Amino acid sequence: QVQLVESGGGLVQAGGSLRLSCAASGSIFSVNAMAWFRQPPGKEREFVAAINRGGGSIRYADSVKGRFTISRENAKNTVYLQMNSLEAEDTAVYLCAARRLAVTTTPIYDYWGQGTQVTVSS
Repeated sequence: QVQLVESGGGLVQAGGSLRLSCAASGSIFSVNAMAWFRQPPGKEREFVAAINRGGGSIRYADSVKGRFTISRENAKNTVYLQMNSLEAEDTAVYLCAARRLAVTTTPIYDYWGQGTQVTVSS
């Protein structure tokens, strides 16, 4: 089993920045891909970004390209999401996910965190 704990969410004005963190614990040796998804109010969960263990495979949703950056620090078992130029449409619960296999943009991940709220005021 792998446990994921997100942090770093909060309230920010449009145009501002936030950095989310996701700390993994447990059987982390089995984890390859880690990802961020988000669920806006009243909407379905959507893919944001993903990265593999080595950092050589990274994917972004079109809506966040050029504004968000995913990174990973394996020594700390942590993945980050740097979010710049935030927009009201970025308001959502952001969830960290992990899986044993390769990066994918679909929510077929093995492990999920509880999520952290990001609210962007316009």
